[in-house]
Amino acid sequence: MSLLIAVAPLLSCKGTVEVVATPAMAVPALPGEGHLTNVQQLTHGGNNAEAYFSKSGKQLIFQRQEDLTAGCDQEYVMNIDGSGMQRVSNGKGRTTCGYFYDNDKRILYSSTFEFDPACPVRPDMSKGYVWPLGHFEIYAARADGTGLTRLTDDKAYNAEATVSPDGKRIIFTSTRDGDIDLYSMNIDGSDVRRVTDRIGYDGGAFYSPNGKQIVWRASYPVTAADSADYLGLLKQRLVRPAALEIWVADADGSNPRQVTAIGGANFAPFFSHDGKKIIFTSNHLDPRGRNFDLFLINVDGTGLEQVTFDPDFDGFPIFSPDGKKLVWASNRNARTPGETNVFIADWVP
Repeated sequence: MSLLIAVAPLLSCKGTVEVVATPAMAVPALPGEGHLTNVQQLTHGGNNAEAYFSKSGKQLIFQRQEDLTAGCDQEYVMNIDGSGMQRVSNGKGRTTCGYFYDNDKRILYSSTFEFDPACPVRPDMSKGYVWPLGHFEIYAARADGTGLTRLTDDKAYNAEATVSPDGKRIIFTSTRDGDIDLYSMNIDGSDVRRVTDRIGYDGGAFYSPNGKQIVWRASYPVTAADSADYLGLLKQRLVRPAALEIWVADADGSNPRQVTAIGGANFAPFFSHDGKKIIFTSNHLDPRGRNFDLFLINVDGTGLEQVTFDPDFDGFPIFSPDGKKLVWASNRNARTPGETNVFIADWVP
C-alpha cells in the first residue's frame, strides 16, 4: 500500500533554549568493562537518554526530562564534551528519538505536542509494565530547532525515526495499519513503504553503516494467549515490552533473521562501525529485574559478550561515526536515585 504524506509547515517552534550545563566529569569504568576507557559523564541530573551522534561526530542529540518529578522529555543538542547544551524542541508535549541528517544541518524527532501540548498521562501500570503508544508525529527542523515541519499526519504512533547513511530514507515505527511495524519513507515524508508485516511489535530500527541492512527489536506472539494480550493492549495504544529479541534484515525488510534468542527484553540495537557486530541493551541475565547492561554480538548471533557491569541500568548504546567512541545512558554515578545520564567513552575493540 502506498501512503503519501503531506509535509505541513508549522510555526510554533521558538528555536534553541540554552541550558547551563555542568562540565563533563571523569568516571571510572567498572571491573569487567574492558571495552571502555576515558569514561566521561556528560549530563548531571534528570532523565537523559537516546543520545545519537551527529555525522561529524562532534555533537549529540538526545531527549531530556530536567525534573524527575515533573515535565516531559524534550529534545536537546550538546557537544560531545557536554558543553553547548541547548533545547531544540518547543517545550510542549513529549518528544522522543531525535536524529541529525542533511550533513548535520537538520534534525528529526517525534512529538505529541499538536495532539496535546500537555504531558501525556502515564499508562495504567495495573496492567503490568507497558509502554504507551501515544499520538506521536515525526517532525523535521533546522539544527537549531527553527523551521519545524511535520512529516507524518495520521494520528497514529509515528516515532523511533532514524536516517539511512546516504540521507535519502527515514525508517520509523508506526501503528498506521493497525499493528506496530517498521516503515520507510523519503526524507521529505513521501513514498511511505511498509518494511515489516508480521503480527507483533517491530521497533527501534537503525541502518547498517553501508545502508544495506537494518537492525531492530521485535516481539512476536507465540501462543493464543500471547496474541490476545498483545492485541488487547494494542487497542488501548499500549505494548508490553517484556520479551524482545534482536532481528536483522535487508534494508527493504526482505530476508529477516533473528540474531538473539536469549530471553528477557533486548532492545536499542546498533551496528558496529564495520557492520559485523551489534551492540544492544538487555536484562536477559535477570529477566524479572531492572538490571540492564550492554552486550555485543556478531550479526550471525554468535559471540555474545557483556560490555557493561553496573548493577542498575545501562542502555541505548551508539557508536560514533568513526567507531572510536561509544555513547550510552546509565543510572551509574547518580546524585539522585532514578536519574539517568549520558556517558561517553573511548571504545577499545
